Amino acid sequence: MSIDSRSATSRNSVDPVTVPVAALAIAGMAGPLVFTTLVILQGLLQPEYSHVSQPVSALTAWPAGWIQRLNFYVVGALMAAFAVGLNYGVRRSARGFVGFALLALGSIGIVLAGVFPWVLRNGVPTETPQHVVGAVMVFALTPLGLIFFSRRMKDDPKWSGLATYTLLTGIVMAVLFPVMGGLAIPETGPLHPWAGLLQRVICVVWFSCILVLAVRLRSVALPEQS
Repeated sequence: MSIDSRSATSRNSVDPVTVPVAALAIAGMAGPLVFTTLVILQGLLQPEYSHVSQPVSALTAWPAGWIQRLNFYVVGALMAAFAVGLNYGVRRSARGFVGFALLALGSIGIVLAGVFPWVLRNGVPTETPQHVVGAVMVFALTPLGLIFFSRRMKDDPKWSGLATYTLLTGIVMAVLFPVMGGLAIPETGPLHPWAGLLQRVICVVWFSCILVLAVRLRSVALPEQS
C-alpha cells in the first residue's frame, strides 16, 4: 500500500473488518426501538403512569421500575456503541473527536439515569438530584454532540447530505431541553401537566435522527455490491 493510500485510509473510516462499523450501526437502530417498546410496555403495566404528564424516568420509581432501569442500561450501551461506529464511519477532522466524546458522555448519562432512579415520596414519583445529573448529560451533551458531528459530515461526501438535518436536530434538542427543565419538570411550571408529552417530542426528534444516521452508517460501512 502506498503512503498516499495509507493517508487516505487514516482520514476516512476504518476498515469494517477491523472495526465492526456495520454492527455498531445496528446498535444505533436498536437503541430507539428497544427504548420505545419497553416504555410503551411499562405504561400498560403501570396504570397510574401517564405518558402525557410524567417523564419516562418516573417509571423507575414504582416496584416494576427495574424494567426501566434495565432499559436505561441497555439503551445507554447501544447508544455508546453507535457513537463509536459513527466516529469511525464519518471522515475525521480537526477537533472532530469532540462530537464523539459528547455523544459518549450523553450515553453514560442514560446509564446513570438507571443507576439513580426516581423514588416514591408519599406515593408520588419524585426526581433525585443524582438523576438530574444523568438527565442533564443526556439532553445537554447529546445535542452538542450532534452539532459537532454535523461539522464533520459537511466535509464527507457520503454524509454531507445529512449535515444540515443533524445540525437542526441538535439545535432543536438544545432549545427544547431548557424549556422542559424550566417550565415542565418543576411542579409549579406552566407546562408541568404536559412534561411527559414534551419529553417525548424531544425523544422523537432525537431518535428519528439516530435512526436515519444509523441507516446511513450501515450503508457506508457495508462493502459495495458489484
